[in-house]
Amino acid sequence: MTSTAADLAARIDALLPQTQCRLCGYAGCLPYAEAVAAGRAGINQCPPGGATTARELAAVLDAPYQPLDPRFGATKPPAVALIDEKLCIGCTLCIEACPVDAIVGASKLMHTVIADACTGCELCLPPCPVDCISMAPTGAQPSREELRDTAAAARLRFERRNARRARELAERHAAGRVNTPTVNERIVQRAMERARLRLATKGQRNK
Repeated sequence: MTSTAADLAARIDALLPQTQCRLCGYAGCLPYAEAVAAGRAGINQCPPGGATTARELAAVLDAPYQPLDPRFGATKPPAVALIDEKLCIGCTLCIEACPVDAIVGASKLMHTVIADACTGCELCLPPCPVDCISMAPTGAQPSREELRDTAAAARLRFERRNARRARELAERHAAGRVNTPTVNERIVQRAMERARLRLATKGQRNK
């Protein structure tokens, strides 16, 4: 990517909500911004940003405004993830899925969500084997300036998480353990097996 294209992608990325939800079809806000800058993606593929972001992107690109494409989802009110501690089995799958490190906890122990850090991306919902996570609307109506401050903080957490994971992968490569399950991965596997057993037992009792 040329410096001019990179500069344009950075300007576009600065306008995105940084939920890192992947609804746009890309692996994060920056990859989507790069695709928009290169003309590979439309300005209307960001449900969290909705009409406001689409208008801002149109202005940056000097292009016609396009309303949100419903194929990528619908704009929703601000929400955060909540974990039902009575159901949580401590499998850590939600921690692995969270793109901004907004979930804390330890293996076999209940996890919790840092509400101020949660972007509402919903990526933690599908991997939960016991469906103990739900989304709760915050009722907030932040200003555009507040949204940009929140997005900047989320971008920083996302970048730090990616850097940490890259270091961990490099360490595994160096140690020759790339294809060897980590302790955490083995714990996750056992937790999922326990969850499946619990759900199967519950289903039998309900018959």
